[in-house]
Amino acid sequence: MSPVRFIALIAAVSGALVIAPVMTSGQTAENSRMPVLVELFTSEGCSSCPPADALLAKLDQSQPIPGAEVIILGEHVDYWDNQGWHDRFSSHQYTDRQTQYCERLHVDSGGYTPQMIVDGTDQFVGNDAPHAVRAIQHAEQIPKLTLNVSKPVVDGHKVSLSVSIPSSTDQRKGDLYAALVDPTDSTEVRSGENGGRRLQHAGVVRTLQRVGSLKDLAKGPVSFSLNAPGDAKPAEMRVVVFAQQNGQGAIIGAVLTTVTP
Repeated sequence: MSPVRFIALIAAVSGALVIAPVMTSGQTAENSRMPVLVELFTSEGCSSCPPADALLAKLDQSQPIPGAEVIILGEHVDYWDNQGWHDRFSSHQYTDRQTQYCERLHVDSGGYTPQMIVDGTDQFVGNDAPHAVRAIQHAEQIPKLTLNVSKPVVDGHKVSLSVSIPSSTDQRKGDLYAALVDPTDSTEVRSGENGGRRLQHAGVVRTLQRVGSLKDLAKGPVSFSLNAPGDAKPAEMRVVVFAQQNGQGAIIGAVLTTVTP
């Protein structure tokens, strides 16, 4: 990539410039993009997190990396909740997930916010746009399993669907996860480090659970249901399904669908 193009991409994801993705020879918008999972560990109680939340939203909205379909997950940790403000999206489950990443990726400082992790393999400070660009560009070069999902069916706050793969001889072992995600959210924070600010969030994970394994998937479609929280609006949500190597390793497949197209 030329220096000029790289600078333009950084400007795009940092918000200074919005550009349309550039297709290379033979690419089409429908079939050219490799899914790349971008996870952000964040908190409404952290004053350093809003710029990272904005970067996550920009990656989702502008999709600025040619060849990559950026799929975002905003996971709100709970260790800021005793610092003057309780984050309504926080969960100890996401803190545990971050801790496992930090142990596997040998992060000496342990969990911190904001922390961005791309495809389960590259971690960095969550507002570092140049690093995000490099990590996504690298990740989209790595082939992944093709995951196909059925149309979600909503019954009250329960969302049901199935995931399948084309016939494959892939022998990798891993887990299947599914998340119910709010595309956007906002909160008027009344106290703590962000007191008096209205915070904007993107890709907020409301439910995350293991729904099976790649071994299960090799036998046929895997059906599952996800329960949305009582304050959520399931018809306005997204479902993200991803395959991850055992031990919360590299992401080896991901797909996103809207609950109501």
